[in-house]
Amino acid sequence: MRIVCVEPLGISQEHFEELKKEMASKGHVFEYYMDRNEDTEILASRMGEADIAVISNIPLPAAVLSRCPSLQYLSVAFTGLDHIDMDFCREHHITVQNAAGYSTTAVSELAVGLMLDVLRRITSLDAATRQGQGRGAFLGRELRGKTVGVVGTGAIGTATIRLLLAFGCKVIAYNRSRHAEVEKMGVEYTDLDSLMKQSDIVTLHVPLNAETHHLISRERIAMMKPTAILVNTARGNVVDIPALAETLSNHCIAGAGIDVYEKEPPLPSGHPLLAAPNCVCVPHIGYASREAFDIRADIVFDHVRQYLDTIR
Repeated sequence: MRIVCVEPLGISQEHFEELKKEMASKGHVFEYYMDRNEDTEILASRMGEADIAVISNIPLPAAVLSRCPSLQYLSVAFTGLDHIDMDFCREHHITVQNAAGYSTTAVSELAVGLMLDVLRRITSLDAATRQGQGRGAFLGRELRGKTVGVVGTGAIGTATIRLLLAFGCKVIAYNRSRHAEVEKMGVEYTDLDSLMKQSDIVTLHVPLNAETHHLISRERIAMMKPTAILVNTARGNVVDIPALAETLSNHCIAGAGIDVYEKEPPLPSGHPLLAAPNCVCVPHIGYASREAFDIRADIVFDHVRQYLDTIR
């Protein structure tokens, strides 16, 4: 089998060489690339002869997949699969497996970090301090005692709930189905509209699909308290981003912490959130911690090993 890792995945070349030796000892060819390149021609060239490919969140459309006639298996070093043409994969019997769970801690910690940043204006006050300014009349707000609405109580949402409870927050939640583990923590499930109206902070932890596209619509953003903040570490298009930017600019809510967008950063200079007041924007770093990347590498190549075992 020809196995191709099309990007570095945060792995050292020495680690890749060890994997190459391991795969060669089992009769397989292993290729890897130490640069990340999203160009479709380059991707097609790298993957064109692969039986198995490893990739993270680089967009993988049919234009690339159709040029990989031998491809049988994709080990995806990412939680979501919305960047891959799954219809093509299903039609051509390409097995796709994600790396669920590797970034649970990393994303949940960032979500809480964004809440603290927006409440205390850490980023903007850092800039002000560097410009020779003092506190002035600024007063921040504490996380303790806030009602936080968690939208999506899968692994990351549940991990975020644990952190919020440790901070002394009241947590309410919305999910398609109720989870006993969450209810045992004293969290009350409610409908989404009620959550939007009651919460001091809304934090999003749902996948992107047809049901969740613009789940946080203009109408639902308008339901939020004027003192509330929105945090999104899920997927950009779960939120109506132009509506959020307009709402922030009109000071109809108090702020936002955003890690995800319609497309992967870098963002264009005219992106509406970049000019929105009290909006902390980071370039999709929720999953990107040293610890998470080490876990991810173990998961994706264990998946490859397991797949190879099934086809002996």
